Amino acid sequence: MKTEERLDIAKGEGVKTVAFATLLAGSAALGLSPIFVRLSDVGPTASAFWRLALALPVLWVWVLARKGTRARTSPSLFGIAVLAGVFFAADLGVWHWSIVYTTVANSTLLANVAPVFVTLGGWFLYRQRVSGLFIAGMITALGGTTLLVGPSFSLGATRVVGDSLGVLAAVFYAGYMLSIKRAREDVSTALLMALGTTVSVALLLPVVLLSPQPMFPRGLHGWAVLVGLALVSQVLGQSLIAYAFAHLTAALSSVAVLTQPVIAAVLAWILFGEALAWPQLCGAALVLTGIFVARRSS
Repeated sequence: MKTEERLDIAKGEGVKTVAFATLLAGSAALGLSPIFVRLSDVGPTASAFWRLALALPVLWVWVLARKGTRARTSPSLFGIAVLAGVFFAADLGVWHWSIVYTTVANSTLLANVAPVFVTLGGWFLYRQRVSGLFIAGMITALGGTTLLVGPSFSLGATRVVGDSLGVLAAVFYAGYMLSIKRAREDVSTALLMALGTTVSVALLLPVVLLSPQPMFPRGLHGWAVLVGLALVSQVLGQSLIAYAFAHLTAALSSVAVLTQPVIAAVLAWILFGEALAWPQLCGAALVLTGIFVARRSS
């Protein structure tokens, strides 16, 4: 083997190592988002609003800083941006309420069932083939969801509502992913994210203003939590994962991203004393396994 070939292989392995570390860091950043929501002293909808509003200037700076960014605009692009913004605003708004009503672990795990709904939506809307392996993964994930949610019925209606909102958030996030599927061939990810986030902020603002919940934090600590939610979870987490996905296989990426709910569950256990019982641990393991199998088959 020539020296140049060895250098290329070593360089490629180095890029993959960095990408994998980046993926884990991005998953950890996203895993912090429910912790930030719990620590925030504003309402759930307000925290969703500030998460996007504080991240919005960074996203537009990203768009303007990119040289050669395809900025071709059309009515269809704005239509998709509006649809994506509606779904993303609904996803965050519902998920943040879920974090308040149920445990961080349940909320995060149930929201991560989104890939199952994405594949089902792709089959229904685009007639994409669904394999037997995907069906097995979906059944596994649903079985784990049953074990995960089961104890909530004995803990009152509030926990059941919180778990249900977690699943609904997954449906909305799947709608967001499906709505931007076709647009990525025409515009950059940065522009689409900036447009969609702008729509989400515009939709959440009147909801926050009309809601009987605190909109502004009470002090510097409250603002620091919201800035952390916006910059660490929204901007940094999504950007790191986007970089890593370009250099790693889909299978490896899928496994690593599943560390997000694990990180959230561990931190909630340490910070809030939200321990998981054995049935819930088994359910969480089944949910993660089912999601991985479903993604792998897709």
